[in-house]
Amino acid sequence: MDKKEQFLSGYIAIIGRPNVGKSTLLNRILGQKIAITSNKPQTTRNRILGIYNFSGGQALFVDTPGIHKAKGKLNRFMVDQAVGACADVDLIFFLVEANDIPGRGDEYILKLLEKSAAPVFLIINKIDLVKPPELLRLIQQYSERFDFAQVIPISAHKGDGVPQMLQAVEPYLPSGPQYYPDDLVTDQPEKFIVAEMVREKIMRTTSEEIPYGIGVKVDTFTEKPEKNLVVIQATIHVERDSHKKIIVGKGGQKIKSIGQSARREIERLLGTRVFLELFVRVDKDWSQSERMLRELGYSKK
Repeated sequence: MDKKEQFLSGYIAIIGRPNVGKSTLLNRILGQKIAITSNKPQTTRNRILGIYNFSGGQALFVDTPGIHKAKGKLNRFMVDQAVGACADVDLIFFLVEANDIPGRGDEYILKLLEKSAAPVFLIINKIDLVKPPELLRLIQQYSERFDFAQVIPISAHKGDGVPQMLQAVEPYLPSGPQYYPDDLVTDQPEKFIVAEMVREKIMRTTSEEIPYGIGVKVDTFTEKPEKNLVVIQATIHVERDSHKKIIVGKGGQKIKSIGQSARREIERLLGTRVFLELFVRVDKDWSQSERMLRELGYSKK
């Protein structure tokens, strides 16, 4: 049977340093938001699968945490998630920023890629921030360091170059089964995405070390179809009493604002009304606790 007549399916890992736009790219590919974003590094903590269907095939994109020098158990888990995603995939997207020069972090990732059998696309993001001569110079710098299967400039934020990128993927996908039904965009449960959306709002409204000491767990998720309503209770875990005070805010205004912003986004995700109740709990140094890491989903299965 000719390959064009066969169904194509395969896994594609999206890797790179923190904050280069991996989650923004995944959301752009899928045409909807399943991965949270913020301007803070290390926003993504877990591997997130995005399912992209096209005529005659299915591409499974794996968004990963940024690869960085890990300190502490949570950060080691995050880096392990990213590095592990490069195993047994059919293609790797190495995402870099057009307005940045190759650094030690990129060199470290390139050395990891040398050990992979999968072909690698260099995806240069944020091309809207540079002029053509700068982009060409960057392409040359990276091409001298690694033999990329393709080099594709894009803007994940604006969508420029993304359709061409997706077309370039198809020849690299093997013949295989349709792993997921057409109407599914991720394998993550709704509770996971809801918890992530709450955490995103905290990431975007707090500063310094506070966002990195926060974990969110959905405690209850009750559907009431007769009322077109989902009732959600979630706990925000923080490491210090001072962080709890900041999250709650004066007179509870901060947590109220976080809840309202998260609720609106969750309603768009679920397509129904949502009642969201948030609690804040201090668990000192939870990010170093194996039990808490497991409870919040930051441990190997």
